[in-house]
Amino acid sequence: MTTVLIADDQPMQRFGFRMLLESQDDMTVVGEASNGTEAIRLVDRHHPDVVLMDIRMPGLDGIEATRRIVAAGARTRILIVTTFDLDEYAYEGLRAGASGFLVKDAQPEELLAGIRAVAAGDAVVAPTLTRRLLDAYIHHLPPTTNRPPEHDPRLAPLTDREREILTVIGKGWSNTEIAERLHLAESTVKTHVGRILAKTGTRDRVQAVILAYDTHLVTPA
Repeated sequence: MTTVLIADDQPMQRFGFRMLLESQDDMTVVGEASNGTEAIRLVDRHHPDVVLMDIRMPGLDGIEATRRIVAAGARTRILIVTTFDLDEYAYEGLRAGASGFLVKDAQPEELLAGIRAVAAGDAVVAPTLTRRLLDAYIHHLPPTTNRPPEHDPRLAPLTDREREILTVIGKGWSNTEIAERLHLAESTVKTHVGRILAKTGTRDRVQAVILAYDTHLVTPA
């Protein structure tokens, strides 16, 4: 059973999410929050698997709430649900530690699949869409480092092959594309990806893409 917390300042939006989630045999809603402060408190109380996190909420917004939940070491994963075409803070939410994002007009089956994916430790955003998002919004944020990739300590534990794979993950390649273009078995690619996440301390593939940008392995198109 996947436990979900809904954080959104719109009561009707929370009601709609709850009705959808509780129609599923493998999901249950453990609480609702109308702002970031409530979300943090309820995460600490219920330890949900996933938080559906709105960005624009009164008081503490969803980005800062995400940052604090992740910094506290909670196992809870954050799925930001926002209006992508209007909300330029989606990238900042990913940087804060969210495992992905969906737009609020997504189809119900897309939202359900996204929650299941995040709960399983996967990224929700497709690699190519992630690349477009980062290309569109990375210029809004200051770089975290000016070190060239070969000198960045976050990349030091990686082998040359792992660094190569992290680079193409940042370019939006799927595991299948990596396997085909680098002439590797897909199972081998999955092993490399797992090792990259473990060595760099990234939570999932979305965070690995952000790392590739932060360390300048990949630059915006």
